[in-house]
Amino acid sequence: MTVEETTITGSSAAEIADSVRALVERGALRDDDALPPVRALAERLKVNRNTVVAAYRQLAGAGLVVARGRGGTRVAAPAPVAQEGFAANSVLRDVGTGNPDPVRIPPPPWASVTDRPVLYGEPVIDPGLERWAREWMRAALDPAHDVHLTITSGAADAVERLLTQALTRDDAVALEDPCFLPSIHTVRLAGFRPVAVPVDAEGMTVAGLRAALDAGVRAVVCTPRAQNPTGASVTAARAAALRDVLAAHPYVLVIEDDHYSMLSTRAFHSIIGPGHRRWALVRSVSKFLGPDMCLAVTASDAETAERLGLRLTPGTTWVSHLLQRLTDALVTDAAVVAGVGVAGEHYAARNAAFAELLTRQGLPTAPGDGVNLWVPLPLPARDVTAHLMRRGWLARAGDEFRLADPAADAHLRLTVHDLDDADAARLAADIAASVAAVRIAARVG
Repeated sequence: MTVEETTITGSSAAEIADSVRALVERGALRDDDALPPVRALAERLKVNRNTVVAAYRQLAGAGLVVARGRGGTRVAAPAPVAQEGFAANSVLRDVGTGNPDPVRIPPPPWASVTDRPVLYGEPVIDPGLERWAREWMRAALDPAHDVHLTITSGAADAVERLLTQALTRDDAVALEDPCFLPSIHTVRLAGFRPVAVPVDAEGMTVAGLRAALDAGVRAVVCTPRAQNPTGASVTAARAAALRDVLAAHPYVLVIEDDHYSMLSTRAFHSIIGPGHRRWALVRSVSKFLGPDMCLAVTASDAETAERLGLRLTPGTTWVSHLLQRLTDALVTDAAVVAGVGVAGEHYAARNAAFAELLTRQGLPTAPGDGVNLWVPLPLPARDVTAHLMRRGWLARAGDEFRLADPAADAHLRLTVHDLDDADAARLAADIAASVAAVRIAARVG
C-alpha cells in the first residue's frame, strides 16, 4: 500500500476516528497494531491533543481499539463476548446460566391463538394484547403520563431501538455498574459512551446518577427490580431521590427495564417523574413465559413512541401476531398468572436458602430479587472460578458485568434455583474450599 493508504487523516475527532476505521476495514491496520501516540498524531495533524484523545475514545467505545497504558493504543483483536445462557462445550455443572426453570414456564394454548391470519396494513399491536398491556403499564406509571404502547422483539431489542432513535454516535449513556450484559454490548456496539453509575442494595445510586448527568449523559438505563446481576431493587425512598435528581433534566431519555416484572417479589417504584418528557418503561415476558417468547411491551411518551415506531418500520415492522396472541392468552389465564407467582416465590426461596448456606460457610451473602444470586468474595473471583472448575462447577465471575475497573471485582453471579438440597450444599462447601485454597496460594506465593 502507498503511504496515503496507511496514513491517519482528519481535523476533527469524528474524521480521525473514521480514518482509523477505514484503515482497519481495508486491512492497512491489523489486530494489535499500535496507533500513533496522542501527542505525535496531534502534532502531525496540527490539531489539539484533546481532539485525538476524543477520537481514540470514540474508537475504544466502538470496540475497535484498546488502550493498554504504557503499551499504547492498539487495534483490538476479536475477543469472545460474554453472553447469557449455557456455556458451550463444557462438561462442568453450569451454575452461571441466568436461565429460568423450564418446568415453571407455562405450556402454550395453541388452539386459542390461530383463529385467523393477520395481513399487511392491520394494527401493529394485536387488540387483545393491547387491552391487557395498557392496563398493566398504566398501573405502574404516574397518572400524569399519557401512555403510548409499542411491541418489540424482547427487552434488548427495545433498549437498542430506544437508544438509537434518540442518540448519535459518541453520545454518553448512563448504565448501572455492574450491568446487564446486553446493555453493555448494545451501547458499545452502537458507538455510544457508557458512563458507569454504581449500584447498591437499593439500586442505582443518587450520587452516581448525579455525576453521570453532570458528565452530559443523554440517556439513562435503569433496572427498577431484580437488577442483573446484583438482584437489587429500587426502594421507594431511592426512587423519590432519583426522580428529584432527574427533575432538572426532563429531556434526558430515561429507560426503565423491568425485565423481571410479574416474577418479582418486590414492589415496583418508578424513577420517571410526572414532569419527565422523554421516558420509556420496558417489560419483557421472557423471564416468566420463557426465553423463546421474544416479546416486550414498551410504554413511552408520544414522541419517543413515534420515533421508536419509525425505527421498527425498515426492519421487522411488527412482532408476530401469533406470538402476541399467545402472550395475551397466557397472561390473561388465571392459572398461568398464579403459576408465575409460584415460580417467583420459588426463585426467591431457593436463592435465600443458598445465601444462608454460604453465610454459614463464612461468606456472608444477602439474596436479592431475580433468578440469580450475587455472591461477594474476599478475593478476586477469577481465581475462585478456576478452583471451582477443578471441582466440577462452571461459575460466572462478576468482572464480566463491570464497566469500571473490572479487574477489581470480587463477586460470583450464580444461578442455583435448579439445584437440589444436596447439590446446593456441595456447591456452597466447594465455594468456601476454593476461597480457602486461593488464600493459601496467595500466602505461599
